[in-house]
Amino acid sequence: MYSQIEVDALKRPNRVDDWTTIFKSPTLFLAFGFGSGLSPIMPGTAGTLVALPLYLLMASWHWSLYLLMLVLTSVLGFYLCGRAASKLNVHDHSGIVWDEFVGFWITMFLVPAHWYWVVLGFVLFRFFDIVKPWPISWVDRKVHGGVGIMLDDILAGLAAAGCLHIVVILTNL
Repeated sequence: MYSQIEVDALKRPNRVDDWTTIFKSPTLFLAFGFGSGLSPIMPGTAGTLVALPLYLLMASWHWSLYLLMLVLTSVLGFYLCGRAASKLNVHDHSGIVWDEFVGFWITMFLVPAHWYWVVLGFVLFRFFDIVKPWPISWVDRKVHGGVGIMLDDILAGLAAAGCLHIVVILTNL
């Protein structure tokens, strides 16, 4: 016999709304961006905000170390996001924000760590991640599992990085 809490959970299997659930699973804790994905509004933006101070810590790294970190966090993200989606029985749960971390870090690769570039990078990444112009929208619809969850944000990060680098070059700041 199920308790009322278990019955309620079965009625809404896609809902993860408490820290206890996240802390019980290291996979969910990381995939949910240390809990930032539990934000009731705009969890992707909340996840990107949590990625921002981590970027500031990494911004002084040599570009090769930063690139290695991007590769490793992407590979880890394919696994984490895929496992979290399987555990939650949802393709791309809105609380899974590890992909936002990596997408934002891609956006900021080789960009000066000045506040105006960080703000512009944040806005550009969120724009491309939310609007999802082609081919990002195609990947979002057609590629599934951990690769699909990560790949649309990787592409959004690359698009945002391209725009950001153009602005950096044109303004020469």
